[in-house]
Amino acid sequence: MDLRLIWAVGMVGVITFLGCAESTPPVPVLTLVSTTTTQDSGLLDVLIPAFEKTNGLRVKLIAVGSGQALELGRSGDADVLLTHSPDAEQKFMAEGWGEQRRAVMHNDFVIVGPADDKAGVKSAKSALEALQVISREHSVFVSRSDESGTHAKEKSLWNAAGIAPQGTWYIQAGSGMAPCLRMAYEKQAYLLCDRATYLSLQTETSLVILHEGDERLLNRYSVITLNPAKHPKVHQQEAQRFSDFLVSPDGQAVISSFGKDRFGQSLFIPDAGAVVTR
Repeated sequence: MDLRLIWAVGMVGVITFLGCAESTPPVPVLTLVSTTTTQDSGLLDVLIPAFEKTNGLRVKLIAVGSGQALELGRSGDADVLLTHSPDAEQKFMAEGWGEQRRAVMHNDFVIVGPADDKAGVKSAKSALEALQVISREHSVFVSRSDESGTHAKEKSLWNAAGIAPQGTWYIQAGSGMAPCLRMAYEKQAYLLCDRATYLSLQTETSLVILHEGDERLLNRYSVITLNPAKHPKVHQQEAQRFSDFLVSPDGQAVISSFGKDRFGQSLFIPDAGAVVTR
């Protein structure tokens, strides 16, 4: 083949490629900072693709404890937050870091432990009594100790029970929910865990639910968009679209149905429209 013809064909290919590249803008990336509980439960594996499919955006997920998530919001290293630490969220909003905070869903915490329950937690009449029993017996308890929403709830329960947990029986893991659940199983210890993560990993451990249903164990999740006046580079419009999706009928339907096929129950209860105060 003539070399000039080969060159001409090659240039046509290059020009075509460049033309296609110019006509296809990059897909915007939204940085979502969410809790380890929403990741460990598997909810985000369903929720994020549903959002991406209908909105033409790509979500970059950072899964950390709620305390760290709010800090990333303060530093501007996030576009939108999904957290479950009401007191810390309220402070975040009062300080002006957040533009909008909306209720998304809730589930509950449970106290799990070994089936033989040597401490007698199962007979406790309240979550506070359950912790008092664990402390009195010096039964091994695994704490996340990571300033997450779960850790904040645990600390508030110990405080309400009038106990400052310390000693070799109280293990401060400094880790996420799934690793702590596995650690509690290995040590046959007690643990405060969100129900969704417990059910999602139930086949990996022999731990059982020993206390549940106390109103103190309610676990509420909120979505927070950041204040662009604090961080002008935040992807505000994309973050708002994600927030809108979570509280929309489509987003709430995904949340409501999650877990039903595998566990026969929803792991999260939709909360769109609920008032968020604490």
